[in-house]
Amino acid sequence: MSVGNLNPYQALGNAVVVQAVRDYRDAIHKLSRGKKNMAAEAMKNECERFFQSSHFNIFTQLDGKVLLSQLEREVSV
Repeated sequence: MSVGNLNPYQALGNAVVVQAVRDYRDAIHKLSRGKKNMAAEAMKNECERFFQSSHFNIFTQLDGKVLLSQLEREVSV
């Protein structure tokens, strides 16, 4: 499905999820440097809670737990 076929609410929901993925990846990248980074740790935890929450399905039909699992596999590669 192209972005042009999405209604404004679907596009907004997708944008929220994409931003959460970016935030999660950024937090993981910062934490991988080995320094203690409380802000990055807080962002990582917040994103994990979001992906596993019932609120996640308000924004998308994706399975948040599956998405989180895929993101975690990225880190372990």
